[in-house]
Amino acid sequence: MAVKLRMTRMGRRHRPFFRINAVDSRTPRDGRILEKIGHYDPIEKDKEKQIVLDVERAQYWMDKGAIPSETVSEILVKHGITDKHAIARKARRERALKIARKKGKAFTSAEKKAASGESEKK
Repeated sequence: MAVKLRMTRMGRRHRPFFRINAVDSRTPRDGRILEKIGHYDPIEKDKEKQIVLDVERAQYWMDKGAIPSETVSEILVKHGITDKHAIARKARRERALKIARKKGKAFTSAEKKAASGESEKK
């Protein structure tokens, strides 16, 4: 069974709240979870209460081979848990950026907007 660490949206309309869960990779976003390991409240003012994470359980699932989503891996890095998948993802992005710059292509959305704005002016 492939396990992922990802977020489940909770809360109500215009008041999001996310749980950080260990889930089977084949389940839908809000489907059955294996274990709740924390939560993230983006509207909370107090930074201490904004992200609550059980670091030991997160590390346990990472040791078992769980792959975190991009957002969850950023949260894990903030809590001091190194993620080999995030490091590899960052290296791939930097490599693709370097290749795009070498070919003279726009890579980021800001570069694409700037390039399309220049072509419309001509």
